[in-house]
Amino acid sequence: MKPIKSILVLAAMASSSFIFAQKPITVSEDSILFGVSKLPGLAVTIPQVNYDKTQKNWLKELQSGTKSKVVDEGGEMTIFGANIKDISPNPINIYSKLMNQDSLLRLLVSLELKKDQYISRGSGDAELTAAKAFLKDFAKDQYIDFVKDELQVEDRKLKDLNNELNKLQNDKSRMQKSIQTSRTTITTEKDNIVLQNNEVTKVTAELVEQNNQLTAMEEGAAREEKAAYIKDLEKRKKKLLNDIESSENKISKANNEINDCDRDIPENESEQETLRGKIAQQEGVVQKFTDKLNNVKAF
Repeated sequence: MKPIKSILVLAAMASSSFIFAQKPITVSEDSILFGVSKLPGLAVTIPQVNYDKTQKNWLKELQSGTKSKVVDEGGEMTIFGANIKDISPNPINIYSKLMNQDSLLRLLVSLELKKDQYISRGSGDAELTAAKAFLKDFAKDQYIDFVKDELQVEDRKLKDLNNELNKLQNDKSRMQKSIQTSRTTITTEKDNIVLQNNEVTKVTAELVEQNNQLTAMEEGAAREEKAAYIKDLEKRKKKLLNDIESSENKISKANNEINDCDRDIPENESEQETLRGKIAQQEGVVQKFTDKLNNVKAF
């Protein structure tokens, strides 16, 4: 017995092959049971497409260019006086049934040129060839639309992955710029602290000298003037200390920002690498659906 993992891999490969593979459109002569009668007609297979959407398009095709309406009785569709110029210059009657068979639809069609005269091998090769071409073109259009929708879904997935990668790249660029800005901030604020500390040292020495002079002075205008000067020096010193504290806070914040970015950048790069792998894989999926669409168009 094969290991379960191997079985799952084979199942995934089989599923993938089914998704990407385009199946053929076939048109063949057949007898159609319509009501209690068997009518000569044609059968066309349309792979993978949606039943409701295909039926809607078929009714639209039958009713195009005529005021006649399709009558649907239990899935048996009848239209009298349909104008299908690709088949006949005159209005024709069409009896049809659309059947869902697993991974494909089977459209059964009987075309009546006039009373009890149906397109078949006995009615003439020109009409039969035209009818087959008409049905094949209809089936091909449905299949092409279906594969286009498949491709659009996969294109959207690829676009979303690329947008996600762009966001990660922008985030990394932002973090790198933030590191550079933070380093500049640290250098600038350290220089400011040196200058401010030098100034604090000078102001402190000046305060000591001025306070000593104030102590030796008698009451009067000169002493009051000295006291006011000392008060200004104290304010100046306080501002310098506040500026030093502000610079230290900026340095601390800048260091934290650098640490955060240094921690987050490797994770960002790892996510980018993972996304690039997903993008490469999705590009392969898109290419396969593109090939599938081109193959269907070549039918």
